[in-house]
Amino acid sequence: MDMRQPTFQATDPATATPGRSYPGHTTEEALAIARRVREAFAGWRTADLAERARMMRRAGAVLRARQAEFCRLMTEEMGKTLTEGRAEVEKCAAHCDYYAEHAMAFLAERPIDMGGPKAKVAFRPMGTILAVMPWNFPFWQVFRFAAPTLMAGNTAVLKHASNVPGCALAIEDVFREAGFPKDVFRTLMIPSREVRAVIEDDAISAVSLTGSVGAGQQVASQAGGVLKKCVLELGGSDAYLVLEDADIPAAAEIAAAARMVNGGQSCIAGKRFIVVAEVREAFEQELVKAMGAFQMGDPREEATRLGPMESVAARDGIHKQVTDSVAKGARVLLGGEVPDKPGAWYPATVLGGVKAGMPAHDDEVFGPVAAVIEAKDEADAIRIANDSPFGLGSGVLTGDLARGERIATEELEAGMSFVNQNVRSDSRLPFGGVKHSGYGRECADFGIHEFVNIKTVLVHAEPRPKGGAE
Repeated sequence: MDMRQPTFQATDPATATPGRSYPGHTTEEALAIARRVREAFAGWRTADLAERARMMRRAGAVLRARQAEFCRLMTEEMGKTLTEGRAEVEKCAAHCDYYAEHAMAFLAERPIDMGGPKAKVAFRPMGTILAVMPWNFPFWQVFRFAAPTLMAGNTAVLKHASNVPGCALAIEDVFREAGFPKDVFRTLMIPSREVRAVIEDDAISAVSLTGSVGAGQQVASQAGGVLKKCVLELGGSDAYLVLEDADIPAAAEIAAAARMVNGGQSCIAGKRFIVVAEVREAFEQELVKAMGAFQMGDPREEATRLGPMESVAARDGIHKQVTDSVAKGARVLLGGEVPDKPGAWYPATVLGGVKAGMPAHDDEVFGPVAAVIEAKDEADAIRIANDSPFGLGSGVLTGDLARGERIATEELEAGMSFVNQNVRSDSRLPFGGVKHSGYGRECADFGIHEFVNIKTVLVHAEPRPKGGAE
């Protein structure tokens, strides 16, 4: 057990200068907090659902009231633009409202007709859930988990990414200000190496992680070793099929929006644009124009559409993926050069001629780099899209809606497939992936059911044994 007191140092990615530092918890302190949160579960699980909903609506109101403050915090710690920061805070608030409104229906007992004895399915909370969350959407990723989890009657502890310590503490403060009991939601200020000790502690019932494939493999192994459920939302290399009947200028605008969400630092950002040969050249020309509209600028200025990457190290990793792809034959159609100035800057970049064996084809590029891949026809495009270890989101851009729906529904190996729109999360839609993009679902009724005991109850009027198979 690590008894050292860690310190968390924020860094402004726009300038690479140190920001505020925050004291952390020792492992012993973190475990003590987790155990208090588990103790709070006894009272919270029996709290009236209408009262939980009142607090959750109040959390949404707190988010809206402090929106400007939280936007600045995200900009300072991970470089998010003000426009995207405002949208993120509002999305969190709307998510709180959604579960406050719908949790009662989602958790309602369901009668089962057994032709005699009374039978039902009840949804009951599991306990204390550990959330291990990333930096790229430092508020949304947490609230996406927390709103349904708390409304279900669970308590929660958060281990946030180390580069957004201020955001981690601000989220705890939101729930406190909204009137939630003190230990229903707590933040653990610990480094990643101490997560295992928390997972293995009896205070924790289950784990939710959003992050890299490597982090998911590690947490899944640790949780599995102590027979605890986990939900994993991992990386993605989302493929968008551009078919010959698509409106090419419109398709390019959708592709650019898909690629450039959060500066390209998103698991569900479009990354591979698989274009049938007859429209590939026209699509490349339009995509360069659409991507070129995302000019780098100060994330604190209203007009900025592309801020810095989250760190200089992350930017350098992105650039290496680009240069390695070019060395293997990819063509730079836009961008692809590191600006000569301090900070974690990288321009909107388009690569053409991308093929298997290149990082831009095979790996997740977590930045503003669009890869254009040529396909012979629809079948070849589907093959290329599915030839990936990832399966989070996918898209089909076509003028034939029935064709697009068929491909999205039946052909693409992904947890989400959108036709003629860019993939995004929504409180009303289940969110999650397949293959190396993880398992389990967040949002909608599926999300609230991930961390409940789906309990069968049967009541027979007279005591009697019933034979049959197990």
